[in-house]
Amino acid sequence: MLIKDMAARLQITPRAIRYYEEKGLIKPQKADESGYRHFTEEDVWKLQTVVTLREVGMQIEDIRLVMEKMEDQQGSLLHHLELQRSVLYSRWVEMSKLIQTTETMIERVKHDGVMDAAALYELAEGNKRLRQTRDNWVDRWNFDQIADHYDELVLGEREGFNPHENYEYVLDTVVAAANPQEGEQGLDAGIGTGNLASRFALRGIHMSGFDQSLQMLQRCRQKHPFIPTKLGTFFAIPFLENGFDFVVTSYAMNHLTDEQKLLALAEFNRVLKPGGRLVIADLMFIDQAERERHLRALRDAGEEEAIRIIEDKWYADRSRLIEGLQDLGFEVQAKRLTRYVHLLLANPR
Repeated sequence: MLIKDMAARLQITPRAIRYYEEKGLIKPQKADESGYRHFTEEDVWKLQTVVTLREVGMQIEDIRLVMEKMEDQQGSLLHHLELQRSVLYSRWVEMSKLIQTTETMIERVKHDGVMDAAALYELAEGNKRLRQTRDNWVDRWNFDQIADHYDELVLGEREGFNPHENYEYVLDTVVAAANPQEGEQGLDAGIGTGNLASRFALRGIHMSGFDQSLQMLQRCRQKHPFIPTKLGTFFAIPFLENGFDFVVTSYAMNHLTDEQKLLALAEFNRVLKPGGRLVIADLMFIDQAERERHLRALRDAGEEEAIRIIEDKWYADRSRLIEGLQDLGFEVQAKRLTRYVHLLLANPR
């Protein structure tokens, strides 16, 4: 078909088609003498893909990579679409925060009658710091690399220091604390390979999950194909507001700094239904004083490997988490489960 036929079929302009051709996304054949572009059904399919990816905001360079890999790498398009969805949720959450900041600025100006430049600057800087806190997270632990043997790491016997001791007991305790009821919707934040979410699903509870590691998600989908999962982060949970009766998370927040943990708590609150509850089981110290005492005792005992493992992550300050949850309107019950794992049950006031 000719370019005008292609444009009519896909409801786009010939100019757009020429643009995508210039960018190398499609390569129609040209007649020997007329110079007219001749498009095949394969060109139609490729252009439909391009238009679809542009609709969800994917950049031209990223689309080119997708198109190059689609024929060679099974699942590449799905992977890139999942990445794009994660990016869109991040932008959406950031835009929501900007809107909230702007609304606060407007209300302050209305109330004061004048524009306090210093106060407005403070609000803007606060929003900037939040964005930087979200953007500064890096996967230093290579979860994509350890996904295939993650279960062995947490379930296997280990000599010496073991932050995952009594792992299955911890997960069972999370389920009991969440107290899931028939018909409820639950979310596993940082689902990993699905060891926690599957316990709920086997009780007939509808569970969803997200994780920042595609390989961990692929392993989870192999083990538990009945649990829907998404690629996403704790700072932009890839679900809309008020969708879940409860949120659970285990052994995941220790990969977030104290400031990032507070952002994650706000995201948990966003996706919970009114009256929803939250259960966290993770590596923690009661407060900074307990952390310092414990590290000092390990140092005196020559337990350098244990110190290295603890300092490789961000064991939570339980008191700060409780304070953050209380600021969000939760009542919190705390319990130590193992030497390092604490459980927090947060219910709305």
